[in-house]
Amino acid sequence: MSSKNKTKTPNQIKYEQLQSKHEKKRPIFKNCVRAFFVGGTICIIGQAITYFYIYFFDFTEQTAGNPTVATMVFLAMLLTGFGMYDRIGQYGGAGSAVPVTGFGNSIVSAAIEHRTEGFVLGVGGNMFKLAGSVIVFGVFSAFVITLIKTILEIWGGL
Repeated sequence: MSSKNKTKTPNQIKYEQLQSKHEKKRPIFKNCVRAFFVGGTICIIGQAITYFYIYFFDFTEQTAGNPTVATMVFLAMLLTGFGMYDRIGQYGGAGSAVPVTGFGNSIVSAAIEHRTEGFVLGVGGNMFKLAGSVIVFGVFSAFVITLIKTILEIWGGL
């Protein structure tokens, strides 16, 4: 008998065995394929937006990245506001959460969830629970990398 089962009654153990026998098996392979195609489709849309910025707005491949990310986050926020991104997430699972669009979805869904508390404390306060930590981490990481680069440039110039 394992250490977990020592604290359980015989009825609890029987119930867990019965439950595991009747539990529906998860379609792991099908979920992985769905996540792959949903995430891939999001990436294809992002690549199309990048080409759009390069072709119509005279960006280079390097400079088109920032407006593409901003557009993708905006589209995810818009779709979340209309309730469509939740359906995409239900179908695609992690394929919709891993790209940058998942960040936009998580910000807006937190804000929508608390909109009854008002715009400032409800929407504004809860919207930045996730976004604030991501922004702070990004700014701090950029500072550390810049500091290291500056020290290496000074050290290399001696």
